[in-house]
Amino acid sequence: MAGHSKFKNIMHRKGAQDKKRSKIFSKLSREITVAAKMGGEDIDSNPRLRLAVATARSQSMPKDNIERAIAKASGGDAENYDELRYEGYASGGVGIIVEALTDNRNRTASDVRTIFGKAGGNMGESGSVGFMFDRVGEITYPADVADADAMFEAALEAGADEVESDEDGHAIYTDAADLHAVVAALTEAFGGTEPESAKLIFKPKEPMVLDKDGAEKVMRLIEALEDNDDVQTVFGNYDIPDDVLAELDSE
Repeated sequence: MAGHSKFKNIMHRKGAQDKKRSKIFSKLSREITVAAKMGGEDIDSNPRLRLAVATARSQSMPKDNIERAIAKASGGDAENYDELRYEGYASGGVGIIVEALTDNRNRTASDVRTIFGKAGGNMGESGSVGFMFDRVGEITYPADVADADAMFEAALEAGADEVESDEDGHAIYTDAADLHAVVAALTEAFGGTEPESAKLIFKPKEPMVLDKDGAEKVMRLIEALEDNDDVQTVFGNYDIPDDVLAELDSE
């Protein structure tokens, strides 16, 4: 995995997960409802809701589903969800951060701990792996929006901190507090074209390079975590080289 490819590789095999559309849509709906409940149903004045809706659209979530999720925030049947973050280690010492939305803290903690254990990892205390990551904004665009030089100039002008480009697309990284402003500036710079995705992530500072065996073990854990209904996102400080990634994809 080289250069810009690493931002896509963090979500390696996400395509396989995306086939489970109902589960994906359920998680997106939960985030939209929570965002609307916390910050109001007006997308323009609620940055978190704006990002949640943008993410849902990028996953081809139907407009009706999005509207129902927003409306649910003001309804009496809206569940109360707690936002939780778990930290732990995958096999080989790879740091893992798990973000969850749950209506039952004990259930989710038990489930996540069990998933770590079955995959040869272990759940740690809060802060045990967080120091391995930076909390940043990540914005992605397809390659045909602009060439690398044009994207670099536009991103820096918009206030971004870092840009990575290759034949697959562009990844722009920002300070967490600047994400919404940079998205707005880039959307305007590219004639109203919105990014493929815009979200807050945990970006690994020094990713661990994995061989095929290590990559398989880490991906097994991540896929098991993502399959849990309460888990929203999973981040890891790993780097899978292109040749290893090709082997995994060929299986």
